[in-house]
Amino acid sequence: MSRLTVPKTYKLYIGGKFPRSESGRTYEITTAKGVFLANASQASRKDARDAVVAARGAQSGWADATAYNRGQVLYRIAELLEGRHAQFVDELVSSEGITAAAARDQVDDAIDTWVWYAGWADKFVQVAGSGNPVSGPYFNLSVPEPTGVVAIVAPQGVAGSKPSSLLGLVSVLAPALVAGNTVVVIADQAHPLSAISLAEVLSTSDVPGGVVNILTGSPAEIAPWLAAHADVNAIDLTGADALDWVDLQIAAADTLKRVVEPEPGVPARSLDRILAFTETKTVWHTKALI
Repeated sequence: MSRLTVPKTYKLYIGGKFPRSESGRTYEITTAKGVFLANASQASRKDARDAVVAARGAQSGWADATAYNRGQVLYRIAELLEGRHAQFVDELVSSEGITAAAARDQVDDAIDTWVWYAGWADKFVQVAGSGNPVSGPYFNLSVPEPTGVVAIVAPQGVAGSKPSSLLGLVSVLAPALVAGNTVVVIADQAHPLSAISLAEVLSTSDVPGGVVNILTGSPAEIAPWLAAHADVNAIDLTGADALDWVDLQIAAADTLKRVVEPEPGVPARSLDRILAFTETKTVWHTKALI
């Protein structure tokens, strides 16, 4: 006797919880051949605002954690990703239509990327900071600090591009977290399964609720609200190359946001991606006169 299928409706990830979209909207996730896989929540403007509120509430605690602690928390995520390796491979095969070997390579690369960035947590300040020469009896030190709340448009799988939903998400998410920022990220609209599963990983890790908030749905609908939101400090438009990203930059400029411009494909691992979401604080301190 055959069983009825039970189609799953995946939810958003906001503030460490899994709410449905306040609009009640969903959209279908299909295989590369157009076969139905599941439903995903279609985030609205209100969901984006809720995610920003959650990110702002978690930002000070995450930024105040020691660099060593942040690195350990991020490394734990890589361990959990490794434990779900087979699940991510299956999802990539069914969603992106790639071979099992290609899916395994993508998951491996995503985990390696996460570990690479986690390792920088207690090191990048020494590389990017400096002791500055001054004329006078002072110490002058420059230290990078987190920008704050970062909105991200993850790389999108569009026609003719190489599918890379998990690797693309990790490559933009991990560097923003390393420095102590909190994040609101719009996942790959066509291939959101990896983002939803990553949210499940985050919810069982040591990452405090609100540090990462994952929205599924249309970047064209959600990104303008995040770009114009006064409580978002920076926006990463890596995956916005198919959008009217000039207007997004103009909206971001109105609230003095840092902006990372769109780029095709998956961004390479880079210290520059960590530093893109930091501000430099310079401290003066008098030398003791003996």
